[in-house]
Amino acid sequence: MSDQLRNTVTGIAPPIVASPAKRIQAFAGDPDFMASLARGLAVVQAFQERKRHLTIAQISHRTEIPRAAVRRCLYTLIKLGYATTDGRTYSLLPKVLTLGHAYLSSTPLAVSAQPYLDRMSEQLHEACNMATLEGDDILYIARSATTQRLISVDLSVGGRLPAYCTSMGRILLAALDDVTLNEYLAHAEFQAKTSRTLHTPEALLECLLQVRTQGWCVVDQELEQGLRSIAVPVYDASGQVLAALNVSTHAGRVTRTELEQRFLPIMLNSSRELSAQLFT
Repeated sequence: MSDQLRNTVTGIAPPIVASPAKRIQAFAGDPDFMASLARGLAVVQAFQERKRHLTIAQISHRTEIPRAAVRRCLYTLIKLGYATTDGRTYSLLPKVLTLGHAYLSSTPLAVSAQPYLDRMSEQLHEACNMATLEGDDILYIARSATTQRLISVDLSVGGRLPAYCTSMGRILLAALDDVTLNEYLAHAEFQAKTSRTLHTPEALLECLLQVRTQGWCVVDQELEQGLRSIAVPVYDASGQVLAALNVSTHAGRVTRTELEQRFLPIMLNSSRELSAQLFT
């Protein structure tokens, strides 16, 4: 890591989070940019696990898109079979899943990873996941689940979690070049999810430097109390990090030492085999 990045981070300003409307507005001068499509996607992304039914006013507040435009987006989504309404609130329909399926069925990454995730889950008796970096979040693209649900948030394929406080997120952030990482640290929104969470740019940077050096990452009860996870990178043909694999465990069942001594060798082996298979 360069001294320039270290010095820049120490003087970082408070995080600035742009709304979907502001991000769309940034492309106002681009004649090929379809603002209506961007607004429609922003409306879809406004729905979350705990907010499955939203009013036009709530969606407008979340996205900063005018209510009239939100209403037109929802009307279009309903006509195409992607959303429904009870007359007051709106919700998405299962057809939305076909959008994600189009990606999953067209990329070799998720399909190729599944046998390795299943094998790790069988060997370790824990949930195993794969994710990529999507903006400031990680996006789950493959998963081998167990019957136990470890935490309160949804970790299914297509789910998102903040990159800064997850083991896969830190693997992916550590792989960014210095300029991109500096930009992330300057604008990302950090919150203390638990008393253990690293939630300042300075603390996160020190952690990411260590992850870069050792090539793996443990996050111990920083996302949610009781959740402990370990992650390793998956590489492309040029040696760049393409995705991350992780195993999530309950802190009361698996110690950090066991993660590093028993889990890590199995995960590194799976990562090497998967990376080799993807680009042979």
